[in-house]
Order: sequence, then structure tokens, then C-alpha cells
Amino acid sequence: MAQTGANPIISDLRDRIQHLEGAVARPNTVLPFGVADIDAHVPGGGLAYGALHEFAGGGAGAVDGAAAALFVAGVAARTKGKVVWCLARPDLFAPALAQVGLHPDRVIYVEAMKEEFVLESLEEALRFGGLGAVVGEVVRLPMTISRRLQLAAEGSGTIGLVIRRWRRQTEAGDFGHPTAAATRWRISVLPSEQLPVPGIGRARWLAELIRVKAGESADFEIGACDAQGRISLFPDAGNGSDQTRRSVHTG
Repeated sequence: MAQTGANPIISDLRDRIQHLEGAVARPNTVLPFGVADIDAHVPGGGLAYGALHEFAGGGAGAVDGAAAALFVAGVAARTKGKVVWCLARPDLFAPALAQVGLHPDRVIYVEAMKEEFVLESLEEALRFGGLGAVVGEVVRLPMTISRRLQLAAEGSGTIGLVIRRWRRQTEAGDFGHPTAAATRWRISVLPSEQLPVPGIGRARWLAELIRVKAGESADFEIGACDAQGRISLFPDAGNGSDQTRRSVHTG
């Protein structure tokens, strides 16, 4: 006779095996940028929750990583809930984060004396769960440590955002070493958007998607995050358009 119902013992064993393998069924949620051309290059249409994402500054900003930090702050601003920001250098400018939508009342700052403590705090916060995002500023990210952070993010479903900051330009070469991050980005400063009249135009960045699992790398010229953490995509040079395609995702 055909089996009319699933054996509850077998079903329970399957659930336990999935849990041990780290494949517990959970919604495949992502945080889209809200810009079609960018989201199309990232599997799922955005930055995956329950995953680690890596960012660094490019060009002259490789050391200070200011553009990368603001880009990450814009991503975190579009999440829901508190944001934990772990760092060893007390040079983060909170008003700048607020200008891209990440207000101080949402941020819990964890200042550590050593980078090892930053990594420990980052992992602990990722395992805690229930947070909008967890951000960590580090110089080095060895593969073994990045795997621990990735597993911690998978376990809680929290999005992990790592900013690579170096003390000197020569250390930036470490960014070429492999990590377990689901995506890897480099954010460089471009000349500001030109206005029809003299004045200060919107800041522009070159966002390089250097690595993405199950996807292809790509470069995007974008407008810096606005007051809600949204970005815009500048049109290709020479297409005759002076309009930008703005993000419509508000988190």
C-alpha cells in the first residue's frame, strides 16, 4: 500500500540533520539596493541576510576607508533594528553616519583596545541575533576567522558588514587574499556630480563588486547615500542622459 503520511520520526531526523549541516530552512531574505542594475548582479537581488559582506576603500581612500564606511552605514540604515558597530580606532564621525540615515539612537558602539577584541565582539554580536546589522572595522580578515563570522551570521540570520581599514597604503594588498564573505566591495571617491550652476554637487563613488558567490563582478558609478541610506546609479557616459536612476528601496 502507498504511504499516506510522513513518518514523524523520519521527519524529525531530517530536521536534526539539516540543523547539524547548517541548512535550517529559513526565508531567503535579502536587502536590495533598490537599483535594478546593481541588484541584478547580486544573487537574490540584494545583500543576503545571514551572511558576511566585506568592504574596503579604494584609491587614496584605501587607508581611511571613509567612503566605504559611509556606504556601509547606508546599508545598515536600511535595515530594521539596532546596529552594533565594532571598532578599535575612535575616529568614527557619528554626524556623518546620521547624514546617510544611520541615526545615533540606533547604533551601539563597541570600542576595543585591540583588533582581536573587535573580531571577538563582531562574532559575539552576530551570534546574538535580533539586530538590524553588525559592523566591524578590521585590518586583517584571515580565512579561518571569516568562516567563523560567516557561520555566526548564518546561525542568527543577521547581516554582517566588515570594513577593511589599513594603517598604511602598502597593507591594502591584503584585500586580495580570499575570505568567506558572500560579497566583496571596493568603494572609491569620484569627482562630485556637476551642477548646472556653480555649487557643491552630490558626492559620487565608484562601487566595485569584486567578488560575489554565484555571480559576476561589476563596476558601478553611483551617487553617495542620501539621508535614507539610498544610492543612485549614474548613467553610462555618452548616452546623452543627464538623469540618474535613484534607489526606491527605503528599508
